[in-house]
Amino acid sequence: QVQLMESGGGLVQAGGSLTLSCAPSGSFVSINSMGWYRQAPGNQREMVATINGIITNYADSVKGRFTIAKNNTENTVYLQMNRLKPEDTAVYYCAADLAVFTKWGNKRIDSWGQGTQVTVSS
Repeated sequence: QVQLMESGGGLVQAGGSLTLSCAPSGSFVSINSMGWYRQAPGNQREMVATINGIITNYADSVKGRFTIAKNNTENTVYLQMNRLKPEDTAVYYCAADLAVFTKWGNKRIDSWGQGTQVTVSS
């Protein structure tokens, strides 16, 4: 079983910065892609940023402010969040598209972290 361990959330004033990190623990064969999603109270979960190899994708609302990066040696994904706004307040979830080994062959799974709270005060 693969678990994703997130860290780096917290309370910050508008205009400030935070960095989230996420790393998988457990046994897996490979990582296809990783990403960050967020869910604010009363809203659906939305994609914030994803990374697959060198290809990154961002929600329009965070382009130019957030940067996703991955350390391939440590399989850790980071989300650098700059110029934070109160509307960025949400629980941020790490997600990974992984291949795990089974006795029937490799299997592709989606894994999610528990979430980390980011609160931006005005």
